[in-house]
Amino acid sequence: MSGALEAFGHELHEVDLAEIRATLGTPAQGAFDKITDHLDENCLRFLAHSPFCCLATVGADGACDCSPRGDYPGFVRVLDERTVAIPDRVGNKLADSMQNIAATGRIGILSFVPGMTETLRINGRAMVTNDPTVLAMLEQDHSVPDLAIVVRTEQVYLHCGRAILRAGLWDAEMQDLADEVPPAGRIWASMSGLDEEVGDEIGRGVGLAYRKLY
Repeated sequence: MSGALEAFGHELHEVDLAEIRATLGTPAQGAFDKITDHLDENCLRFLAHSPFCCLATVGADGACDCSPRGDYPGFVRVLDERTVAIPDRVGNKLADSMQNIAATGRIGILSFVPGMTETLRINGRAMVTNDPTVLAMLEQDHSVPDLAIVVRTEQVYLHCGRAILRAGLWDAEMQDLADEVPPAGRIWASMSGLDEEVGDEIGRGVGLAYRKLY
């Protein structure tokens, strides 16, 4: 890291790569053997049943972004064994992911299947396209996206389920945690310097907008 990071009143010790390896040890060969550069039949079935993924990108200035994407299962469309396309659906128009991709062409994808503890990781090179053939393949509910992200895979592998299991992510009782968090409208209002009443109005408007999706 450039510059020291301070927290709770003192400077933190930064562990370098040598110390990281000394602490964690060396990965087993099997951890490397599972990494491929393409999507095999099992990966294709995984993506066909996945309704949600996170996109990680980095800009030319090093600024990072991680963006959630979701749609009907299979929305990450496989074009061939080393190429996938992701539609750009209606969002906030900040286009953080696409701006980063236009600048560096790098992407990481983490795909989920509800109820499955393992996740599928894809790293590779990406581009933003308005190619009509690709966009037509991504049509959903008579809606064709204006843009799409096309990814050429360089690393593909299944990530073990320890994190999902520790989190209890798919456990029904874990959904009760949402009741302990302020409504989204109030969070947005607070971060924008607005009061709770405005936040409640924002929440009602967002709720109506969400219902139009279904």
